[in-house]
Amino acid sequence: MPVVHLLDYVAGNVRSLANAVEKVGYAIEWIKTPADIEKAQSLILPGVGHFGHCLSQFAEGGYLEPIRKHIQAGKPFLGICVGLQALFEGSEEDSDVPGLSLIPERLIRFDDRSKSVPHIGWNSAKVARAGHADAQSFYGFQDGSKYYYVHSYAVPYRDGVLEAAGWTVATAKYGDEEFVGAIGRRNVLATQFHPEKSGTAGLRLLKAFLEGHEWGSPSPDVQTKPDQGLTRRVIACLDVRTNDHGDLVVTKGDQYDVREKARTATAGLVRNLGKPVDMARKYYEQGADEITFLNITSFRNCPLADLPMLEILRKTAESVFVPLTIGGGIRATVDTDGSEVSALEVATMYFKSGADKVSIGSDAVVAALEYYSNGKRLSGRTAIESISAAYGNQAVVVSVDPRRVYVRSVSDTAHTTIRTSYRGPAGENYCWYQCTVRGGRESTDMDVQQLVQAVEAMGAGEILLNCIDKDGSNTGFDIELVREVKSCVKIPVIASSGAGIPAHFAEVFQNTGTDAALGAGMFHRGEYTVRDVKNHLMEQGFMVRRLEDMSMI
Repeated sequence: MPVVHLLDYVAGNVRSLANAVEKVGYAIEWIKTPADIEKAQSLILPGVGHFGHCLSQFAEGGYLEPIRKHIQAGKPFLGICVGLQALFEGSEEDSDVPGLSLIPERLIRFDDRSKSVPHIGWNSAKVARAGHADAQSFYGFQDGSKYYYVHSYAVPYRDGVLEAAGWTVATAKYGDEEFVGAIGRRNVLATQFHPEKSGTAGLRLLKAFLEGHEWGSPSPDVQTKPDQGLTRRVIACLDVRTNDHGDLVVTKGDQYDVREKARTATAGLVRNLGKPVDMARKYYEQGADEITFLNITSFRNCPLADLPMLEILRKTAESVFVPLTIGGGIRATVDTDGSEVSALEVATMYFKSGADKVSIGSDAVVAALEYYSNGKRLSGRTAIESISAAYGNQAVVVSVDPRRVYVRSVSDTAHTTIRTSYRGPAGENYCWYQCTVRGGRESTDMDVQQLVQAVEAMGAGEILLNCIDKDGSNTGFDIELVREVKSCVKIPVIASSGAGIPAHFAEVFQNTGTDAALGAGMFHRGEYTVRDVKNHLMEQGFMVRRLEDMSMI
């Protein structure tokens, strides 16, 4: 099996990249010292997180000059995400840290006045084919394909400037900003998106690069008149816990109660809807844009290194090439041997096992309460701050579990209220959303607006917005809640809880500014597939990522 070298400098989820490379027929050898780069024929430089942090690590490890020499020697080089950014002069993210300066351009932050930042999701990579026929494909790029991006800074595209220097450029648009999605010249290819997380389209690109097929024939199954821009994301969520026999299963609750109801043969038992890895693979094959695992079991007597969720991630990442999020237990803890383990160290274990994002729940509420008690001053010690500083804010999701509290008047509470179209049990016209902890079992004196604004300030990159009132109802998302939270923050919001039919996804996208929507029970019970939801969204005029033929790889 041919070999490709990969530089791992604790850059987040490199396991999925290694799995993707192996999927297309290549073996991985890890770069462990700068001297190893000289031996490499093909080199991949991944990267996730803060530009300054990553480039400083490269420099301190002595890797920058060997990487430069590898590229100048004409050897194949693939840079991914920060690996692309490293080729440029520098970034607004940290103006004091220089890049390799192989390309005389700089990165700037996206304008968040009219859109969410970070830019998270599936977007285009349209190649300007200067000097090449339209029928040719640059490293397997297809105009109709979508690729997974997750970043806040980008290189603005200026028509013809990079092409004049011999570069082939693939561009994407986010709002009214056009930026460099990928760039290549001779032995160099670099992508702002993550090919290892871009499904069939990403695997096709990796295969073309590793085989040296710079220009070739396009894939026949991709649409010929593509829609350009960011798609609406459809996410499949799997609540995972041990059942009454000690097996890890996917379950689903009604207002967070996961046990079967009375008058059934399995009354009182944990609802078992399937095996986590098998179901994740099924949803990937149906076209899910992301998979989220929420661990709702506490493994108090299990050494951290042996946590069952780590193995579930490892197995899933072997065959699922879209982003994976893991929630539950991302906090500072004490291992079974008495050693203290920080939240950052726990998160790192999950990233190394295949997670792209970690989701923090109850601990985020505790941190937010401390944030306000300290006069909105950051402590620098919270899980959100430490993980986002190391891996970037796009790696941190905060899962919010609010419930409605009805009041007759806005003067009845100090919390932020909304006038609701759905009256309370005593005819109340107003409500506020109370944040809960411990899976909805305990209430707090914090409203949802306070929480999301606090965690955004701490460095969270995305909000997973649940709703206890809607959970398991199959009556649709809480549109009023989603709209309210979306208006409070600049970061992306994922609508969750209540989806029962494909039309509910169209409804939440139509009536709120939400960036993504999540489904669970309707998928687990087999009532609808992810593809059913996407087909409905396309019929309603929404842009979604289309499923590509996996057999083409």
